[in-house]
Amino acid sequence: METGATGTASVIDRTVLADVADVLPEALSLYKALHAAPEPSGHERETARLLATRLRETGCEVTTGVGGHGIVALLGNGPGPVVALRAELDALPVTEATGLPYASRTSGVMHACGHDAHLACAAGAAAWLAARRDLWSGTLMIIGQPAEETLAGARALLDDGLYARFPRPDVVLAQHVAPLPCGVVAHGPGPLTSATAVVRVVIPGRGGHGATPHLTVDPVVTAAHVVQRLQTVVSRENNPFEPLVVTVGTLHAGTVPNVIPDRAELGISIRCYDDDRLDRTVAAVRRIVQAECAAAGCPEEPLVNVGPVAPVTVNDPAAAARVRAAHTRLLGERRVLTTPPMLASEDFGLFGADGVPTVYWFLGSIAAGDWRAAPGRTPQEKTAALPANHAPDFALSPDATLRHGITAATSAALSWLGREHCAG
Repeated sequence: METGATGTASVIDRTVLADVADVLPEALSLYKALHAAPEPSGHERETARLLATRLRETGCEVTTGVGGHGIVALLGNGPGPVVALRAELDALPVTEATGLPYASRTSGVMHACGHDAHLACAAGAAAWLAARRDLWSGTLMIIGQPAEETLAGARALLDDGLYARFPRPDVVLAQHVAPLPCGVVAHGPGPLTSATAVVRVVIPGRGGHGATPHLTVDPVVTAAHVVQRLQTVVSRENNPFEPLVVTVGTLHAGTVPNVIPDRAELGISIRCYDDDRLDRTVAAVRRIVQAECAAAGCPEEPLVNVGPVAPVTVNDPAAAARVRAAHTRLLGERRVLTTPPMLASEDFGLFGADGVPTVYWFLGSIAAGDWRAAPGRTPQEKTAALPANHAPDFALSPDATLRHGITAATSAALSWLGREHCAG
Protein backbone atom coordinates (compact mmCIF):
# COMPACT_ATOMS: atom_id res chain seq x y z
CA MET A 1 0.00 0.00 0.00
CA GLU A 2 1.35 3.39 -0.96
CA THR A 3 1.45 6.28 1.47
CA GLY A 4 -0.19 9.49 0.27
CA ALA A 5 0.23 13.08 1.34
CA THR A 6 -2.54 12.72 3.89
CA GLY A 7 -1.20 9.49 5.44
CA THR A 8 -1.63 5.78 4.96
CA ALA A 9 -4.86 4.18 3.84
CA SER A 10 -7.53 3.95 6.54
CA VAL A 11 -9.27 0.78 7.67
CA ILE A 12 -12.20 1.68 5.40
CA ASP A 13 -9.85 2.25 2.44
CA ARG A 14 -8.25 -1.15 2.97
CA THR A 15 -11.71 -2.70 3.19
CA VAL A 16 -12.77 -1.04 -0.08
CA LEU A 17 -9.68 -2.38 -1.84
CA ALA A 18 -10.08 -5.87 -0.38
CA ASP A 19 -13.82 -6.27 -0.90
CA VAL A 20 -14.07 -4.90 -4.43
CA ALA A 21 -13.44 -8.44 -5.71
CA ASP A 22 -16.81 -9.46 -4.26
CA VAL A 23 -18.77 -7.01 -6.43
CA LEU A 24 -16.56 -7.01 -9.53
CA PRO A 25 -18.05 -10.06 -11.33
CA GLU A 26 -21.59 -8.62 -11.35
CA ALA A 27 -20.26 -5.23 -12.42
CA LEU A 28 -18.33 -6.80 -15.31
CA SER A 29 -21.40 -8.74 -16.39
CA LEU A 30 -23.47 -5.55 -16.41
CA TYR A 31 -20.76 -3.67 -18.28
CA LYS A 32 -20.57 -6.23 -21.09
CA ALA A 33 -24.36 -6.43 -21.38
CA LEU A 34 -24.57 -2.65 -21.66
CA HIS A 35 -21.69 -2.45 -24.13
CA ALA A 36 -23.30 -5.03 -26.40
CA ALA A 37 -26.68 -3.26 -26.45
CA PRO A 38 -25.98 0.49 -26.67
CA GLU A 39 -28.79 2.97 -27.18
CA PRO A 40 -28.53 6.55 -28.48
CA SER A 41 -29.53 9.66 -26.56
CA GLY A 42 -33.21 9.78 -25.70
CA HIS A 43 -33.75 6.08 -26.48
CA GLU A 44 -32.11 4.44 -23.44
CA ARG A 45 -35.08 2.26 -22.44
CA GLU A 46 -33.26 -1.10 -22.25
CA THR A 47 -30.14 0.46 -20.73
CA ALA A 48 -32.27 1.96 -17.96
CA ARG A 49 -34.03 -1.37 -17.43
CA LEU A 50 -30.74 -3.26 -17.08
CA LEU A 51 -29.37 -0.74 -14.60
CA ALA A 52 -32.62 -0.53 -12.63
CA THR A 53 -32.80 -4.32 -12.35
CA ARG A 54 -29.26 -4.55 -11.04
CA LEU A 55 -29.79 -1.75 -8.52
CA ARG A 56 -33.02 -3.32 -7.25
CA GLU A 57 -31.15 -6.59 -6.75
CA THR A 58 -28.65 -4.61 -4.69
CA GLY A 59 -31.43 -3.34 -2.44
CA CYS A 60 -32.01 0.12 -3.88
CA GLU A 61 -35.42 1.76 -4.15
CA VAL A 62 -35.56 2.64 -7.85
CA THR A 63 -37.71 5.18 -9.69
CA THR A 64 -37.71 5.01 -13.49
CA GLY A 65 -38.88 7.38 -16.19
CA VAL A 66 -37.38 10.51 -14.62
CA GLY A 67 -36.63 13.16 -17.23
CA GLY A 68 -37.21 10.66 -20.03
CA HIS A 69 -35.52 7.31 -19.45
CA GLY A 70 -33.59 8.52 -16.41
CA ILE A 71 -33.57 6.59 -13.15
CA VAL A 72 -33.03 7.58 -9.53
CA ALA A 73 -32.04 4.84 -7.07
CA LEU A 74 -31.84 5.33 -3.31
CA LEU A 75 -29.92 3.13 -0.89
CA GLY A 76 -30.72 4.28 2.62
CA ASN A 77 -28.81 3.33 5.75
CA GLY A 78 -30.02 5.49 8.61
CA PRO A 79 -29.45 9.18 9.24
CA GLY A 80 -26.68 11.07 7.52
CA PRO A 81 -25.76 12.90 4.32
CA VAL A 82 -27.22 12.23 0.88
CA VAL A 83 -24.48 11.52 -1.65
CA ALA A 84 -25.42 11.31 -5.34
CA LEU A 85 -23.34 9.43 -7.88
CA ARG A 86 -24.22 10.26 -11.46
CA ALA A 87 -23.61 8.00 -14.48
CA GLU A 88 -24.80 8.38 -18.06
CA LEU A 89 -27.10 5.99 -19.95
CA ASP A 90 -26.59 6.98 -23.58
CA ALA A 91 -24.24 5.81 -26.32
CA LEU A 92 -22.99 7.50 -29.49
CA PRO A 93 -23.92 7.23 -33.20
CA VAL A 94 -20.60 5.50 -33.95
CA THR A 95 -20.05 2.15 -35.69
CA GLU A 96 -17.86 0.00 -33.45
CA ALA A 97 -14.57 -1.30 -34.84
CA THR A 98 -13.01 -2.94 -31.77
CA GLY A 99 -13.62 -6.60 -32.64
CA LEU A 100 -14.45 -7.31 -29.00
CA PRO A 101 -16.51 -10.46 -28.29
CA TYR A 102 -19.08 -8.24 -26.56
CA ALA A 103 -19.01 -5.52 -29.24
CA SER A 104 -22.13 -3.54 -30.07
CA ARG A 105 -24.96 -5.49 -31.65
CA THR A 106 -26.80 -2.26 -32.47
CA SER A 107 -26.05 -1.03 -35.97
CA GLY A 108 -24.37 2.36 -36.00
CA VAL A 109 -24.42 2.82 -32.21
CA MET A 110 -21.55 2.28 -29.78
CA HIS A 111 -20.54 3.00 -26.20
CA ALA A 112 -17.54 4.93 -27.47
CA CYS A 113 -17.28 7.24 -24.48
CA GLY A 114 -17.28 4.82 -21.56
CA HIS A 115 -20.75 5.49 -20.23
CA ASP A 116 -21.27 1.74 -19.87
CA ALA A 117 -18.27 1.63 -17.54
CA HIS A 118 -19.58 4.58 -15.52
CA LEU A 119 -22.90 2.77 -15.02
CA ALA A 120 -21.20 -0.48 -14.02
CA CYS A 121 -18.94 1.33 -11.54
CA ALA A 122 -21.93 3.11 -9.98
CA ALA A 123 -23.77 -0.21 -9.64
CA GLY A 124 -20.63 -1.77 -8.16
CA ALA A 125 -20.28 1.03 -5.63
CA ALA A 126 -23.92 0.56 -4.61
CA ALA A 127 -23.38 -3.18 -4.21
CA TRP A 128 -20.28 -2.60 -2.05
CA LEU A 129 -22.11 -0.15 0.20
CA ALA A 130 -25.13 -2.46 0.47
CA ALA A 131 -22.86 -5.25 1.69
CA ARG A 132 -20.97 -3.10 4.23
CA ARG A 133 -23.70 -1.10 5.98
CA ASP A 134 -21.68 -1.33 9.18
CA LEU A 135 -19.19 1.20 7.82
CA TRP A 136 -21.45 4.06 6.78
CA SER A 137 -24.63 5.97 7.47
CA GLY A 138 -26.81 8.14 5.24
CA THR A 139 -28.23 7.71 1.73
CA LEU A 140 -26.56 6.86 -1.54
CA MET A 141 -28.37 8.19 -4.59
CA ILE A 142 -27.54 6.75 -8.02
CA ILE A 143 -28.59 9.02 -10.88
CA GLY A 144 -28.82 7.28 -14.26
CA GLN A 145 -28.82 10.25 -16.61
CA PRO A 146 -30.21 10.04 -20.15
CA ALA A 147 -29.07 12.13 -23.12
CA GLU A 148 -25.72 13.40 -21.86
CA GLU A 149 -24.23 13.34 -25.35
CA THR A 150 -26.90 15.77 -26.58
CA LEU A 151 -26.53 17.90 -23.43
CA ALA A 152 -30.25 17.57 -22.72
CA GLY A 153 -30.42 14.94 -19.97
CA ALA A 154 -29.32 16.81 -16.85
CA ARG A 155 -31.76 19.64 -17.55
CA ALA A 156 -34.55 17.11 -18.18
CA LEU A 157 -33.90 15.43 -14.82
CA LEU A 158 -33.90 18.74 -12.96
CA ASP A 159 -37.03 19.94 -14.76
CA ASP A 160 -38.73 16.68 -13.74
CA GLY A 161 -38.14 17.44 -10.08
CA LEU A 162 -34.86 15.68 -9.30
CA TYR A 163 -34.25 17.93 -6.28
CA ALA A 164 -37.93 18.17 -5.32
CA ARG A 165 -39.23 14.60 -5.71
CA PHE A 166 -36.12 13.03 -4.18
CA PRO A 167 -33.81 13.95 -1.29
CA ARG A 168 -31.68 16.97 -2.13
CA PRO A 169 -28.08 15.69 -2.23
CA ASP A 170 -25.32 17.14 -0.08
CA VAL A 171 -22.94 16.51 -2.99
CA VAL A 172 -23.13 15.10 -6.54
CA LEU A 173 -20.16 13.03 -7.71
CA ALA A 174 -19.20 11.83 -11.19
CA GLN A 175 -16.22 10.20 -12.84
CA HIS A 176 -15.31 9.82 -16.50
CA VAL A 177 -12.93 7.37 -18.14
CA ALA A 178 -9.90 8.88 -19.83
CA PRO A 179 -6.92 7.54 -21.81
CA LEU A 180 -4.75 7.26 -18.71
CA PRO A 181 -3.32 4.12 -17.07
CA CYS A 182 -5.71 2.09 -14.96
CA GLY A 183 -5.27 2.84 -11.29
CA VAL A 184 -4.80 6.56 -11.90
CA VAL A 185 -7.34 9.30 -11.23
CA ALA A 186 -7.02 12.94 -12.29
CA HIS A 187 -8.51 15.94 -10.54
CA GLY A 188 -8.51 19.54 -11.66
CA PRO A 189 -8.88 22.87 -9.90
CA GLY A 190 -11.12 25.45 -11.52
CA PRO A 191 -12.83 24.77 -14.87
CA LEU A 192 -12.69 21.13 -15.98
CA THR A 193 -14.90 21.00 -19.06
CA SER A 194 -16.09 23.89 -21.15
CA ALA A 195 -19.36 25.70 -21.52
CA THR A 196 -20.98 24.80 -24.80
CA ALA A 197 -23.85 25.73 -27.06
CA VAL A 198 -25.19 23.92 -30.10
CA VAL A 199 -26.49 26.18 -32.87
CA ARG A 200 -28.56 24.89 -35.77
CA VAL A 201 -28.89 27.12 -38.82
CA VAL A 202 -31.18 26.88 -41.83
CA ILE A 203 -30.21 29.10 -44.78
CA PRO A 204 -33.11 29.65 -47.21
CA GLY A 205 -32.44 29.80 -50.91
CA ARG A 206 -34.32 29.62 -54.19
CA GLY A 207 -33.66 26.35 -55.93
CA GLY A 208 -33.33 25.67 -59.61
CA HIS A 209 -31.35 24.05 -62.40
CA GLY A 210 -27.60 23.84 -62.00
CA ALA A 211 -27.26 25.25 -65.51
CA THR A 212 -29.14 28.45 -64.65
CA PRO A 213 -27.66 29.70 -61.38
CA HIS A 214 -28.66 33.27 -62.26
CA LEU A 215 -32.28 32.27 -61.73
CA THR A 216 -31.63 30.97 -58.22
CA VAL A 217 -30.35 32.05 -54.83
CA ASP A 218 -27.78 29.40 -54.06
CA PRO A 219 -27.79 28.50 -50.32
CA VAL A 220 -24.66 26.35 -50.72
CA VAL A 221 -22.55 29.38 -51.65
CA THR A 222 -24.09 31.33 -48.78
CA ALA A 223 -23.35 28.47 -46.39
CA ALA A 224 -19.74 28.40 -47.60
CA HIS A 225 -19.40 32.12 -46.85
CA VAL A 226 -20.90 31.57 -43.39
CA VAL A 227 -18.43 28.77 -42.63
CA GLN A 228 -15.48 30.91 -43.68
CA ARG A 229 -16.68 34.01 -41.87
CA LEU A 230 -17.30 32.10 -38.64
CA GLN A 231 -13.58 31.42 -38.38
CA THR A 232 -12.99 35.13 -37.78
CA VAL A 233 -15.03 35.00 -34.58
CA VAL A 234 -12.15 33.12 -32.97
CA SER A 235 -9.29 34.85 -34.77
CA ARG A 236 -10.57 38.46 -34.72
CA GLU A 237 -13.29 38.84 -32.08
CA ASN A 238 -11.87 36.79 -29.20
CA ASN A 239 -8.95 37.45 -26.90
CA PRO A 240 -6.31 34.90 -28.03
CA PHE A 241 -5.44 34.19 -24.38
CA GLU A 242 -8.99 32.96 -23.74
CA PRO A 243 -9.79 29.59 -25.36
CA LEU A 244 -12.70 29.51 -27.80
CA VAL A 245 -13.66 26.94 -30.42
CA VAL A 246 -16.34 27.39 -33.08
CA THR A 247 -16.81 24.20 -35.09
CA VAL A 248 -19.15 23.62 -38.03
CA GLY A 249 -19.70 19.90 -37.62
CA THR A 250 -22.46 19.35 -40.17
CA LEU A 251 -23.41 20.95 -43.47
CA HIS A 252 -26.27 19.44 -45.46
CA ALA A 253 -27.60 20.70 -48.77
CA GLY A 254 -28.96 19.22 -51.96
CA THR A 255 -29.38 15.72 -53.32
CA VAL A 256 -27.89 15.70 -56.85
CA PRO A 257 -25.11 17.71 -58.57
CA ASN A 258 -27.29 19.37 -61.22
CA VAL A 259 -29.92 20.85 -58.89
CA ILE A 260 -29.35 23.93 -56.77
CA PRO A 261 -31.21 23.25 -53.51
CA ASP A 262 -33.61 25.58 -51.77
CA ARG A 263 -31.95 25.33 -48.35
CA ALA A 264 -28.73 24.50 -46.55
CA GLU A 265 -28.45 23.40 -42.93
CA LEU A 266 -25.48 23.81 -40.61
CA GLY A 267 -24.76 22.35 -37.18
CA ILE A 268 -22.37 24.44 -35.11
CA SER A 269 -20.83 23.84 -31.69
CA ILE A 270 -19.26 26.54 -29.55
CA ARG A 271 -16.98 25.85 -26.58
CA CYS A 272 -15.25 28.16 -24.11
CA TYR A 273 -14.64 28.60 -20.36
CA ASP A 274 -16.90 31.56 -19.69
CA ASP A 275 -20.69 31.71 -19.89
CA ASP A 276 -20.68 35.39 -20.93
CA ARG A 277 -18.21 34.66 -23.73
CA LEU A 278 -20.47 31.85 -24.85
CA ASP A 279 -23.40 34.28 -25.09
CA ARG A 280 -21.30 36.77 -27.07
CA THR A 281 -20.18 34.08 -29.48
CA VAL A 282 -23.73 32.86 -30.05
CA ALA A 283 -24.69 36.46 -30.84
CA ALA A 284 -21.77 36.71 -33.29
CA VAL A 285 -22.87 33.52 -35.07
CA ARG A 286 -26.39 34.88 -35.37
CA ARG A 287 -25.10 38.22 -36.71
CA ILE A 288 -22.88 36.56 -39.34
CA VAL A 289 -25.59 34.20 -40.56
CA GLN A 290 -28.10 37.04 -40.93
CA ALA A 291 -25.58 39.31 -42.67
CA GLU A 292 -24.43 36.68 -45.17
CA CYS A 293 -28.03 35.80 -46.00
CA ALA A 294 -28.81 39.47 -46.53
CA ALA A 295 -25.74 39.84 -48.77
CA ALA A 296 -26.86 36.84 -50.84
CA GLY A 297 -30.41 38.13 -51.21
CA CYS A 298 -31.99 35.10 -49.55
CA PRO A 299 -35.79 35.14 -50.01
CA GLU A 300 -36.48 34.66 -46.28
CA GLU A 301 -34.84 35.25 -42.94
CA PRO A 302 -32.55 32.41 -41.85
CA LEU A 303 -33.48 30.22 -38.90
CA VAL A 304 -30.98 30.21 -36.03
CA ASN A 305 -31.93 27.84 -33.22
CA VAL A 306 -29.75 27.73 -30.10
CA GLY A 307 -29.69 24.76 -27.74
CA PRO A 308 -28.98 22.79 -25.83
CA VAL A 309 -26.59 24.88 -23.77
CA ALA A 310 -24.43 23.61 -20.90
CA PRO A 311 -22.34 25.60 -18.41
CA VAL A 312 -18.70 25.25 -17.47
CA THR A 313 -18.06 22.29 -15.17
CA VAL A 314 -16.33 23.71 -12.10
CA ASN A 315 -15.72 21.57 -9.02
CA ASP A 316 -16.78 22.91 -5.65
CA PRO A 317 -13.38 23.65 -4.01
CA ALA A 318 -14.10 22.21 -0.57
CA ALA A 319 -15.89 19.13 -1.83
CA ALA A 320 -13.22 18.49 -4.48
CA ALA A 321 -10.47 18.73 -1.87
CA ARG A 322 -12.35 16.18 0.22
CA VAL A 323 -12.58 13.69 -2.66
CA ARG A 324 -8.98 14.23 -3.69
CA ALA A 325 -7.84 13.55 -0.13
CA ALA A 326 -9.89 10.34 -0.09
CA HIS A 327 -8.37 9.21 -3.39
CA THR A 328 -4.88 10.05 -2.16
CA ARG A 329 -5.39 7.93 0.96
CA LEU A 330 -6.74 5.13 -1.20
CA LEU A 331 -4.26 5.15 -4.08
CA GLY A 332 -1.21 7.09 -2.93
CA GLU A 333 -0.09 10.51 -4.07
CA ARG A 334 1.65 9.31 -7.26
CA ARG A 335 -1.63 7.97 -8.68
CA VAL A 336 -3.65 11.12 -8.10
CA LEU A 337 -2.84 13.52 -10.93
CA THR A 338 -3.79 17.10 -11.70
CA THR A 339 -5.43 17.64 -15.08
CA PRO A 340 -5.61 20.89 -17.04
CA PRO A 341 -9.00 22.10 -18.31
CA MET A 342 -10.23 20.72 -21.61
CA LEU A 343 -12.63 21.94 -24.29
CA ALA A 344 -14.73 18.79 -24.16
CA SER A 345 -18.17 19.59 -22.80
CA GLU A 346 -20.57 18.11 -20.28
CA ASP A 347 -23.95 18.96 -18.79
CA PHE A 348 -22.84 17.73 -15.35
CA GLY A 349 -22.40 21.31 -14.18
CA LEU A 350 -26.17 21.74 -14.18
CA PHE A 351 -26.40 19.46 -11.14
CA GLY A 352 -24.84 22.33 -9.20
CA ALA A 353 -28.20 24.12 -9.29
CA ASP A 354 -29.23 25.86 -6.08
CA GLY A 355 -25.76 25.59 -4.63
CA VAL A 356 -25.43 21.80 -4.58
CA PRO A 357 -21.66 21.01 -4.52
CA THR A 358 -20.41 18.92 -7.45
CA VAL A 359 -17.16 16.98 -7.92
CA TYR A 360 -15.98 15.46 -11.22
CA TRP A 361 -12.78 13.53 -11.84
CA PHE A 362 -11.17 11.40 -14.54
CA LEU A 363 -10.51 7.67 -14.28
CA GLY A 364 -7.68 5.83 -16.03
CA SER A 365 -8.92 3.11 -18.39
CA ILE A 366 -5.84 1.84 -20.28
CA ALA A 367 -4.29 -1.48 -19.25
CA ALA A 368 -0.73 -1.21 -17.96
CA GLY A 369 0.69 -3.27 -20.82
CA ASP A 370 -1.10 -1.21 -23.48
CA TRP A 371 0.12 2.00 -21.86
CA ARG A 372 3.72 0.80 -21.83
CA ALA A 373 3.47 -0.38 -25.44
CA ALA A 374 2.00 2.89 -26.73
CA PRO A 375 4.56 4.93 -28.68
CA GLY A 376 5.90 8.06 -27.08
CA ARG A 377 7.91 8.96 -24.02
CA THR A 378 5.60 11.46 -22.32
CA PRO A 379 2.03 10.89 -21.13
CA GLN A 380 0.84 13.39 -23.75
CA GLU A 381 2.55 11.47 -26.55
CA LYS A 382 1.16 8.15 -25.35
CA THR A 383 -2.35 9.55 -24.95
CA ALA A 384 -2.23 10.91 -28.52
CA ALA A 385 -1.27 7.45 -29.82
CA LEU A 386 -4.13 5.59 -28.09
CA PRO A 387 -7.75 5.32 -29.29
CA ALA A 388 -9.62 8.29 -27.87
CA ASN A 389 -13.13 8.63 -26.52
CA HIS A 390 -15.68 8.83 -29.37
CA ALA A 391 -13.42 6.85 -31.73
CA PRO A 392 -14.77 3.62 -33.31
CA ASP A 393 -11.81 1.63 -31.92
CA PHE A 394 -12.11 3.03 -28.39
CA ALA A 395 -11.77 0.12 -25.96
CA LEU A 396 -11.03 0.32 -22.27
CA SER A 397 -9.60 -2.44 -20.08
CA PRO A 398 -12.77 -3.72 -18.39
CA ASP A 399 -11.46 -5.59 -15.36
CA ALA A 400 -8.93 -2.99 -14.24
CA THR A 401 -11.09 0.02 -15.14
CA LEU A 402 -14.08 -1.28 -13.19
CA ARG A 403 -11.97 -2.42 -10.25
CA HIS A 404 -10.47 1.02 -9.84
CA GLY A 405 -13.64 2.86 -10.83
CA ILE A 406 -15.68 1.10 -8.15
CA THR A 407 -13.07 1.80 -5.48
CA ALA A 408 -12.72 5.46 -6.56
CA ALA A 409 -16.49 6.02 -6.49
CA THR A 410 -16.92 4.16 -3.21
CA SER A 411 -14.11 5.97 -1.40
CA ALA A 412 -15.42 9.33 -2.65
CA ALA A 413 -18.91 8.56 -1.35
CA LEU A 414 -17.52 7.31 1.97
CA SER A 415 -15.74 10.63 2.50
CA TRP A 416 -19.26 11.87 3.35
CA LEU A 417 -21.04 8.66 4.36
CA GLY A 418 -18.33 6.96 6.41
CA ARG A 419 -19.36 6.80 10.05
CA GLU A 420 -16.37 8.86 11.21
CA HIS A 421 -17.48 11.68 8.87
CA CYS A 422 -21.14 11.45 9.82
CA ALA A 423 -20.22 11.54 13.51
CA GLY A 424 -17.96 14.55 12.98
